[in-house]
Amino acid sequence: MIKKNGNREEFNRDKLLRGLVRSAEKRPVSMEKLTEVVGKVENKVRGLGENEVSSQVIGEFVMTELKDLDEIAYIRFASVYRQFKDVGAFMDELKGIMDTHHE
Repeated sequence: MIKKNGNREEFNRDKLLRGLVRSAEKRPVSMEKLTEVVGKVENKVRGLGENEVSSQVIGEFVMTELKDLDEIAYIRFASVYRQFKDVGAFMDELKGIMDTHHE
């Protein structure tokens, strides 16, 4: 995996799961569901057939899975992953969720 700063490290299921657990803290999301998300993300990464995958691609895979699982966990993960520059950017993300919720 290629991190944002250019460093390379192995894909780490446990590290990803810990991040998901933090995002879903005090939410009605079981450990089983979070482990499923990690498995789906890992399968998508392996399915790319690449030796190296950017952390941005992995983050997008995670967010796709979280959006359907729990919107609050999704926003929490997005706030760390996307490093919102200001409240406006954060509100845009919330608006996007609300718009898809009402479709």
